[in-house]
Amino acid sequence: MKKLVIKLGVYSFLILISLEILVRIFYLGEDKPSRFVDEKRVEKWVPNQEGYNVTGNRNQNFIRYNINSSGFNSYQEFEPTKDGVEIALVGDSFIEGFHQPYRISIGRKVEQKFNDKIKVFEYGYSGWDMADQLHLINAYKEDFDLIDRIYIKMKFYNDLERGEYFVQKSRLNLESPVNKLLKKSKLLIYFSEIGVLDPVRNLMKDATSLVKGGTQQAKPKKSSEDELEQEKIYLENFKNLVNLYGFDKEKTVLLMDESDTAKIFLDYLDENGFQHIDFGETINNSKRKTTLVYDMHWNNYGRTLIADIIIDNLENSGVVRNN
Repeated sequence: MKKLVIKLGVYSFLILISLEILVRIFYLGEDKPSRFVDEKRVEKWVPNQEGYNVTGNRNQNFIRYNINSSGFNSYQEFEPTKDGVEIALVGDSFIEGFHQPYRISIGRKVEQKFNDKIKVFEYGYSGWDMADQLHLINAYKEDFDLIDRIYIKMKFYNDLERGEYFVQKSRLNLESPVNKLLKKSKLLIYFSEIGVLDPVRNLMKDATSLVKGGTQQAKPKKSSEDELEQEKIYLENFKNLVNLYGFDKEKTVLLMDESDTAKIFLDYLDENGFQHIDFGETINNSKRKTTLVYDMHWNNYGRTLIADIIIDNLENSGVVRNN
């Protein structure tokens, strides 16, 4: 029996080592970039990192990322000037662009349309909401004062759950010494990405809930009255964020799917002079697929459509002309 246990242990160890080697050879596990909070309390990626973002369980999306000195995925440095024309795209993972080569990002498509007469800086970070975004603009006010046009990508029902900025420790917990050690194993990263570890995570959540004296229960479906009340809370959160961190209505534009936005919010924007443009009609009614097969982020065609919407707005607003 003792010999059997020893053999099973040795064979299991050798199998794990072999799988680790195979995952590294075929590059199935992505390079997880490190994140931090800078001196202005902005959460972003540690500057000057390179690696590959891998999506899908068979290396279906294998994209190189490049974190610049400002802590964002881009082919260029963010250096606003008084004389040049600079545009800022601010948002979550859709702007961050880990799902597409950074040299053909949304911002780069816009630059090329104007024959590189302008520069587009993409301040994108996975998981950001409106609090993160307005805090960033306020924290780096000197830079954003030089920028000629700011586009903030938002989703009403996701991005207004809080009315004040604070550092979200849940994401930073991924930088704990234990997680950093685990990230050294490409096999663990790969298993995590394809869902192999989900049952273990769910079991741990259930165990934690039981220890705290409760059980995981499905959330009851909200009534229309509850939804309206929630929408009012989101609107108040938006008002509070604007009061706390400012909002330059002259040059800042909200970019959103208006078919998935509460009417109470759209009415407030119109009544109070907030600029906004809709990408939902174009994206949702496209005859071609606009998202990745295995992921809801925009594919190259979807990003081209978003770039075209921004280009039209820049031309119509007179910020830049393609002469």
